[in-house]
Amino acid sequence: MDAVARQATRYDAIQGRFDPWLLGIALALVCLGVVMVGSASVAIAEVEGSSPYYYLIRHSVFICGGLVLAAWIARTELKTIEQHSWWLLLACFVLLLLVFVPGIGKTVNGARRWLNLGIAGFQAVEAVKLCFIIWMASYLKRFSEEVSATWPAMLKPLGVAVALVVILLMQPDFGSSSLLLAITAGMLVLGGVNMPRMFAPVLIGLPMLAVIAIAEPYRMRRITSFTNPFDDPFGAGYQLANALMAVGRGEWLGVGLGASVQKLSYLPEAHTDFIMAVIAEEFGFLGVVLVVGLFTAFVGRAFWVGYKCVEMRRHFAGYCAFGIGLWIGLQALVSIGVNLGLLPTKGLTLPLISYGGSSVMMTCVAVGLLLRVSYELDRAQRQVALRRGESAAATSGRSAYIPPTAQPLPSMASAARVAVSKGADATRGTSRLRQRIEPILGRGA
Repeated sequence: MDAVARQATRYDAIQGRFDPWLLGIALALVCLGVVMVGSASVAIAEVEGSSPYYYLIRHSVFICGGLVLAAWIARTELKTIEQHSWWLLLACFVLLLLVFVPGIGKTVNGARRWLNLGIAGFQAVEAVKLCFIIWMASYLKRFSEEVSATWPAMLKPLGVAVALVVILLMQPDFGSSSLLLAITAGMLVLGGVNMPRMFAPVLIGLPMLAVIAIAEPYRMRRITSFTNPFDDPFGAGYQLANALMAVGRGEWLGVGLGASVQKLSYLPEAHTDFIMAVIAEEFGFLGVVLVVGLFTAFVGRAFWVGYKCVEMRRHFAGYCAFGIGLWIGLQALVSIGVNLGLLPTKGLTLPLISYGGSSVMMTCVAVGLLLRVSYELDRAQRQVALRRGESAAATSGRSAYIPPTAQPLPSMASAARVAVSKGADATRGTSRLRQRIEPILGRGA
């Protein structure tokens, strides 16, 4: 028992390491975001009568807060997080409903999505995305076989997502609603859902989303202006028209850092939703490729970590990695697509780059959770390697020992050689004995 306990203690003492690729790419995106928020927000801050560095300072404070939270969750065991998955699901509904409470929720730009925290506002849906991903990962781990075999197990997470979407549409927040449904569908597919069975909810959901999109006049104007924003460049197409002018002006290498013209009160939300247009103007096609490449590398690495976790039967960790990769990848895809005129305008920020306290902080927390997943994966791989090494050493030691009964019998020739050798040894021994006793007894005749 003592040996077993010592062996278990030795395994537990093994430490992992955070994935250097995930950490390096995330830090590169954060640093790029700090630079671009500082560049894109100067004119906006001056128009509002604030210091030119007002938004840069606030963004830096949010980044520091997000890094602290990321470090905290990166040091928390995944099994502890998994134990609280039901409470996190309950927190999703509580946070989304709190925005409707007078004195707690507040309206910004016609949408009631924010919680008034006194010193700053907090967009509840940003926390809901991460909490829902954690619950979804726990659910898929517990019911992976049922999800792939039965309708009720597959429809339950879809029903939870639809309930959250209904509350989001009441705020209203169509962009986050679509993103949450896409994350749910993606995690179900990666969790092994039966694909033909998945088609039915998709075929029902897509027309419903289309009806919801065209039901509101302002959403319909966004869709129609997306096809040709220059038909109404000072009305419905104003945002996209100015974003496209910024992108076109950047050409191949851009006009240089800080030299953007569109950010000078022409491009709305230049430091938040349309920061990618400013990047395209100041760094050109090369800057766009760099940002797309960083997000592609980050999402690809997150999926690789998730795949390795599932391969080692660490399903909760793997599904968390898949969910975070889907979240950041889909949100970055939509944000970049909107800025380049590939998708209709949506109020989604560019993760880790755009200004926004709640978005930046919760994305940092998500990255911290992903780093924790990579840490425990590396630790598990080291433990498995140690066990295999010890097993190989034990097997090698047993093969070197051959019991006496298992030793091969000598051949007839070798037996004869052994007998002759033993006879010669006996003769030499008798001769030596005679030499010792003859001086005493005398020689015989």
